[in-house]
Amino acid sequence: MKVGKKFRKLGQHPIQQVRIAEIRPSPENEQLYRPVREDDPEIIALADSIEEHGVVEPLVITLDGFILSGHRRHVAARLAGLDSAPCRVKQFNRSDDPDQFLRLLREYNRQREKSFDEKLREEFIALNPDDAYESLIEQRAKRAKVKVEGLVIGTAKRRATISKAKQAFLNAVLAVLEENKSFWPLSDRQIHYPLLNDPPLRHSSKPGSGYRNDRASYKSLVDLLTRARLEKVIPMNAIADETRPVVTWNTWPDVRGFIRSELEDLLKGYWRNLMASQPHHVEVLVEKNTVANIVKEVAMQYCIPMTSGRGFCSLPPRYEMAQRFKASGKEKLIVLIVSDFDPDGEEIAHSFARSMRDDFEISTVWPVKVALTAEEVQRFRLPPSMVAKEKSANRKKFVAKYGPNVFELEAIPPRKLQVLVRDAIDAVIDRELFNKELAQEKVDAVQIESLRQSVTKLLEQFGRAA
Repeated sequence: MKVGKKFRKLGQHPIQQVRIAEIRPSPENEQLYRPVREDDPEIIALADSIEEHGVVEPLVITLDGFILSGHRRHVAARLAGLDSAPCRVKQFNRSDDPDQFLRLLREYNRQREKSFDEKLREEFIALNPDDAYESLIEQRAKRAKVKVEGLVIGTAKRRATISKAKQAFLNAVLAVLEENKSFWPLSDRQIHYPLLNDPPLRHSSKPGSGYRNDRASYKSLVDLLTRARLEKVIPMNAIADETRPVVTWNTWPDVRGFIRSELEDLLKGYWRNLMASQPHHVEVLVEKNTVANIVKEVAMQYCIPMTSGRGFCSLPPRYEMAQRFKASGKEKLIVLIVSDFDPDGEEIAHSFARSMRDDFEISTVWPVKVALTAEEVQRFRLPPSMVAKEKSANRKKFVAKYGPNVFELEAIPPRKLQVLVRDAIDAVIDRELFNKELAQEKVDAVQIESLRQSVTKLLEQFGRAA
């Protein structure tokens, strides 16, 4: 018998006793919610209640007998031995519009208690494909488009290959790259300074061509690095120009690849605030992008914010640091500064601290010059990069105190620079409190991984069902 015909005469609002055998569980219900099991203690308790009091709240079913609300009551009523149950009839056939039926199923179950995965599946139903795609396009549109005219390319010009006379020079470069492989990509200047420790000949047939700390030698190095990469002697990813960042976008040939990648990285971006229990707010300021990645690796281990000022820091990064400090509620702002040992590098440290104090009214700012300092120049016996620039407004004061030679951050080997930053951080934090936060982060990681595996499994099952 088709139950739809029987229910159609009664309308939606009247309540009718419907035979248990004629009420159909909705297949979609198990896609959204936990399967209703007869051995579930809650279902057994509900069956005992129904046996004593009957079905207090009517079920809601469609004209063709499928349950919109009441799957648990239906199973419990059957366990209680009932032949029928009170039902309200929705004037709608499941077979007429399965998608609409799925949405109705969700609406009729909105107020019931649900697990996280059940809520997740509910929200998936609510997504409108057109709205989802429009949102995707809007994100792309936030990036400005640039229209340029094409240039006429001139006549072909081949670069000279690396001659045998340059081989000793190249071998010295390769040795520096191999020694610092864990810090790739390196800048040209980070290769320049180590070569000064054991200078090679730039040209084996010219005894006077020893590598020096001058513009001619540096130009020869830049040219050699370019040719060596083009000839695939040096990997392209071994060297980078951090002062000229490149922006790319992750794209996908289809949605499956994107979903697979997202599932692999799901819930893996957790960072515990390891500085949360510290009495002071600590930040790192780096003058140059060329050493920013080296310093960032240490700052990351402590979850300390790092700003790359690229010279004298502009206003927005200074404002953002001030806002982070004020939001932290901490007693003191400690700024660890990494800059060149030259007139401008020294002034950057002082001017940044003054700005925090005077422009942003942070009277408790505490600046610390981590590197480079006069003491470090002597300790590491660093070679000067050049003499102080004549046009620098800070030259006179610097030269009077330290002399005319200036020194760059790139002159410090990456590992030694990291040691300096790490030691400076350890000197200004409470290490015991930090270790407690670190231990708690490991506990957090276990909880997150357990949830990640559960959610991943759920999404994979849902994807197969869809």
